[in-house]
Amino acid sequence: MSGMSYSGRVFKLAFGSDGEQRQRPALALGEPDAAGDIEFLFITTTEHEGSGSRLELTPAVFDGPGLPHPSVVHLDKKYVLPKSAIAGEAAAVTEDFLEKVLRELAIQAALKHYRVKHAKKKDFAPGDRISYAGRVFDESEIATLVDSSLDFWLTTGRYAERFEKELASYLGVAHCSLTNSGSSANLLAFMALTSPKLGARRIARGDEVITVAAGFPTTVAPIIQYGAVPVFVDVTLPTYNIDCAKLEGALSPRTRAVMVAHTLGNPFDLAAVREFCDRHKLWLIEDNCDALGSRYLYKGEWRFTGTIGDIGTSSFYPPHHMTMGEGGAVYTDDLMLKRLIESFRDWGRDCWCPSGRDNTCSNRFGQQFGELPAGYDHKYVYSHFGYNLKVTDMQAAIGCAQLEKFPAFVEARKRNWQHLRKGLDHLADHFVLPEPTVNADPSWFGFLLTVRPEAPFTRDQVVQHLEAKGIQTRMLFAGNLVKHPCFDEMRASGEGYRVADALATTDIIMERSFWIGVYPGMSEAMLDFMIEQLCFCARPRESR
Repeated sequence: MSGMSYSGRVFKLAFGSDGEQRQRPALALGEPDAAGDIEFLFITTTEHEGSGSRLELTPAVFDGPGLPHPSVVHLDKKYVLPKSAIAGEAAAVTEDFLEKVLRELAIQAALKHYRVKHAKKKDFAPGDRISYAGRVFDESEIATLVDSSLDFWLTTGRYAERFEKELASYLGVAHCSLTNSGSSANLLAFMALTSPKLGARRIARGDEVITVAAGFPTTVAPIIQYGAVPVFVDVTLPTYNIDCAKLEGALSPRTRAVMVAHTLGNPFDLAAVREFCDRHKLWLIEDNCDALGSRYLYKGEWRFTGTIGDIGTSSFYPPHHMTMGEGGAVYTDDLMLKRLIESFRDWGRDCWCPSGRDNTCSNRFGQQFGELPAGYDHKYVYSHFGYNLKVTDMQAAIGCAQLEKFPAFVEARKRNWQHLRKGLDHLADHFVLPEPTVNADPSWFGFLLTVRPEAPFTRDQVVQHLEAKGIQTRMLFAGNLVKHPCFDEMRASGEGYRVADALATTDIIMERSFWIGVYPGMSEAMLDFMIEQLCFCARPRESR
């Protein structure tokens, strides 16, 4: 067998003791090493296939004549044997099948690592850190991530396409476009509405967009960065969402859109906001980054948040409802908006061919654009000044595995929130306790608390106590965004934004609100410890 290739060939291996010799088939996984040893996987007939992980050796997997009996190759029966054990050649498998075998072995090796590194969870004990959020994953995320990495397709690919279809199906929308973060999702959602292709409905520089200051800055940043004007409206307690009674007062002849988030999973009053937008012919962008899986009863039908406005956005950063590490999504029922979103995401191009494919429109070289030569390659025609904000397929692979678990994640968040709400109900004299919006079924991102003025402690004191006990806390993001350094120049000039009314409740949130986590990785023991420590803060000092 000198000079031959061993990899992918099925050999008969000779075994025996006490003078009795037997032969059994095995698949060679590679070439002999320096010592002449080869890695093999043993093969049995299907009548004696045993247990464990295996792949069927159908006639299609052989490169030429196959084995005489229906057989399987055992992925968990790997042996290193000397070349001298080979008694003869039985068959050869195709390169595609060998690649499949090696892929499965690589995934299995990664799962063994997972079981050692990540699978073992210790029980909670007081003093252990309780994070406000975190990733929850198991073997399926590892398997899909490794599977994707072995393709070495380093941009958007098969897993991204699968995720876009599956998330759109879950939400009940026509179109979903993946991007590299929730912040990018908000940027794309807003920029799509600035496209000249929307005609008189496009948002132009100087136009106004109604939003809130009690939130995360990337809901507002695209508005300012483009040159439009955010108009800030106050929020209400205990829902922490936009005060719909203030919408009409925020309206002006330049108003073109409302862009607002569902606060920590609690939907804002979508019926009121949608009606306001429809009546005044305004766009509605739902920043759904903290509320994926939340539902709202709209016109008698339960619908997911993010699907009632013109465009919805999601984030898949590790603390969020599901994760890809980094990642986000933009979704809509409007095909025109979908194409605009993906144009801005993909360098501003006019073409909508998926990555790695050409001539989806079947007219790649037959069109006229701007002042370009007739027939200029449509793949290199740019209708917008765009970005490259695509997601990698490895991130999307994790997302596909997470999406299978997602309904259970939502139920866990609801259950954890209810546990805290029940356990803290007797502290209503000290805290404004959160309440879901009417006609809403929130997928909670966190548990918000606002310290009442008459409480025997301040927000800072209770936060410091919790943090000292290992309980991670968070503010309601910016509190009041217009008081941050990023607004210094605009505040000094009096230009670039508008406050529609006194942001009194927003300032209360800035001064007295904080939140703790409800994510699916929390145990009942963790929740009880958080309740216990909040109750401790409420005790009279002499009894602590």
